This record gives sequence, structure tokens and C-alpha cells, in this order.
Amino acid sequence: MVKYVIMIHSNPQPWGHPTSDYLPDYQVMPDEQRERLNADFEAMLADLREKGELLGGEALGAPESSRLYRWSDGKPLVTDGPYSEAKEHLAGFFLVDVDSQERAEEIAARFAGPGETVELRPAMWPGGSDQ
Repeated sequence: MVKYVIMIHSNPQPWGHPTSDYLPDYQVMPDEQRERLNADFEAMLADLREKGELLGGEALGAPESSRLYRWSDGKPLVTDGPYSEAKEHLAGFFLVDVDSQERAEEIAARFAGPGETVELRPAMWPGGSDQ
């Protein structure tokens, strides 16, 4: 088994969860289509849990609430986040444990939605791609 992190990048205005409720690309969809997408997503999560592939996940607070820590002059320097040049911010993540990269890619593609970017990255240990 190999662990992967599925990171959801988004920029809802205002910040809120589920992020789709605050994204223009979702808001213009007919109610039936939004309801179907939400139901499909919940069914996918249930299926991943049932198969033991979904290890967990969390929605994240507004980017303005973040703190950035950088090393400067021999010590950590803290500033308010987020990176100002970012157009999208990390909205949440899921951790999956799957048999192959192909399976991880199949799952990550199902997380992608209008107005959001999904990043898939292997975890390094334990059970990561370096073993």
C-alpha cells in the first residue's frame, strides 16, 4: 500500500466549507446538478472508507488565519499568512492508502471540481513511495 495526500486548492469568496458553496462556477449550476455532484462526492467518500482507502481528511480555515514561519538570522521569524501572491489556497486535504499510483490518480481525478485545483502527492513514509 502507498499513501498519497490529495490537496484541494481553492479560493472561495467568502472563505467557507464546503468550498463549492462559495465558488462562482458552482453557484451558477442548476440545483439538480449541484445536488448530484454533492451526492456523488459523498458516495465516493463512503466507498473509499468502506474499502479502507480513506485514512482521513480535514477542511482548513481561511488563509488569513494562517501564520508563516521562516528561518531568518538564525531563528524562526513568524508573519501572518498566506502567501500574498497566491490566487488559490490550500482549502483541505485527504489522506488515502492505495495499492498503486494509478489508483491514487483515479481517486484524485474524482476530487476535482469546477473552480478548484487538486494536487496529488505521495507521502514519503511510512508506506510511502521511497520504500
